[in-house]
Amino acid sequence: MTDINRVPLYRTIWRWHFYAGLFVIPFILILSATGAAYLFKPQLDRWEERGWRGLPTAGAVSADAQVAAALTANPGASFHYYRIPEAPGDAAIVHIGLSNGMMRDVAVSPQGRVIGTADPDQRISAWLSRIHGTLLIGRTGRLLVELAASWAIVMILTGLWLWWPRGRGAAGVLWPRLSPGGRTALRDLHAVTGFWVSGLALVLLFTALPWTEVWADGFRTIRAEMGWVSGVQDWKGGADPHAAHDHRAMAAAPTGPAPRAKLEYIVLRARAEHMPAPAIIQPPGAPNAFGPPNGNVWTLTTLTRNRPLVRKVSYDPETSLEVARSGFAGKHAIDRVVGYGIAWHEGQLFGLANQLIGVATALALFTLAISGFLMWRRRRPGDALGAPLRPRDPARLRGVAALILVLAALLPLLAASLILLWLVERLLLPRLPRFARWLGVAAGDPLRL
Repeated sequence: MTDINRVPLYRTIWRWHFYAGLFVIPFILILSATGAAYLFKPQLDRWEERGWRGLPTAGAVSADAQVAAALTANPGASFHYYRIPEAPGDAAIVHIGLSNGMMRDVAVSPQGRVIGTADPDQRISAWLSRIHGTLLIGRTGRLLVELAASWAIVMILTGLWLWWPRGRGAAGVLWPRLSPGGRTALRDLHAVTGFWVSGLALVLLFTALPWTEVWADGFRTIRAEMGWVSGVQDWKGGADPHAAHDHRAMAAAPTGPAPRAKLEYIVLRARAEHMPAPAIIQPPGAPNAFGPPNGNVWTLTTLTRNRPLVRKVSYDPETSLEVARSGFAGKHAIDRVVGYGIAWHEGQLFGLANQLIGVATALALFTLAISGFLMWRRRRPGDALGAPLRPRDPARLRGVAALILVLAALLPLLAASLILLWLVERLLLPRLPRFARWLGVAAGDPLRL
């Protein structure tokens, strides 16, 4: 390693990898843990609803009576959708909006008795989602997560360059050399784990971008300019008012005349559709989680996280006959690509196997973060941050600059952070020479991390 460390290109990429890794380590730990747990959202939701399943079926009432029971138990509430029971002994879930703007899931037994109520925002999966997406600090958290994801891409790409064998054997490249112990074993564990997980990690990072703030806004603008929009996007991201839950808007009562066709008729038609669970039926005019309010029709759809399986069927409120149908295949190709990516990211594209691959990816990222931190602690001197030395000859570093510029063009928050770093290095560090030396950055020089 001693000879190769004298190469300016190697040392520069090592510095980029070091600074990127040091910044993203805490985010990787948090996002890997919460993301791995959120992969099991369907199982978590079922566990929380375990008391609402396997109930007696004798004396069952109609779906209309179940909705009436939920509204009677919550005066002033509005009916938003009816979740069809998966099995005959399961309670129906009536999703309602309360007069104070909050939402509730009301469990109604087959006999029409209210047996439980849940706040959808207080479910375990919802709590995990908020940590994973916002760090529990709202828009600032979303921006931090997007920034961390951008730098994580830099970290992985520079890590792959550092891993490149350059004539070495398979030991320490494809599998770690654990027998020597100490720094060699730790270095190999870090490098080999990084190689094997790099592809999956990059897929996770890029499929997360449509949920972000700044990147998603730019993506939406490009879609509109290029004519790639086909209907309302069905994922949350950016500043689109339809891209996230607006609970006060959703809590509003459905608009339009009351339907004459009973909900029970729609339920009977819905069962013949074999819609993936959890299948829901929205009344005419009901507010939607995404897009404008439901039209003057009954709408059957699904809340499954496997986006390619999502479809909608609309029924006439007077006759209960089908009037429209749409599905994943009818979306623009860009939306289909994003849909597949999101389904993969959430571990729902192909069931348990997808979830287990996601967990393995999270564990590998966790291992990278811990091993990287331990490597830094072992080599860090007591009086400095311990960054790799800056190369003296920058002449051969144009390729690194070009790569960073390309990434900055694709990742706006990365570009903004690079500009901020440049300003700090030019304006602030000259006044703080001791801090600059501690960071391993020469004050006053152009940004050459």
